[in-house]
Amino acid sequence: MPTVLRLGRLRVVIYPNDHRPPHVHVLGAGTQAIFFLACPDGPPSLRGSHGLTTAELNRIADALAAELAALCGAWEQIHGDN
Repeated sequence: MPTVLRLGRLRVVIYPNDHRPPHVHVLGAGTQAIFFLACPDGPPSLRGSHGLTTAELNRIADALAAELAALCGAWEQIHGDN
């Protein structure tokens, strides 16, 4: 699973054999969240989470929005046009 971004103690990953729509998994020690990217224009939206506070999820969403073009590009590079 390629790490496409780091947010402090969290890794943002895209699984190579994952399903559409484009999304990322945000992983940390005992925590995780999945955000749909809504490529190409966003904004990213939370699908679900475990172990993260609302404030942390809001910061993650803001960071993902700031990196949306790169994240959408990474998704397409990993998954192609399928």
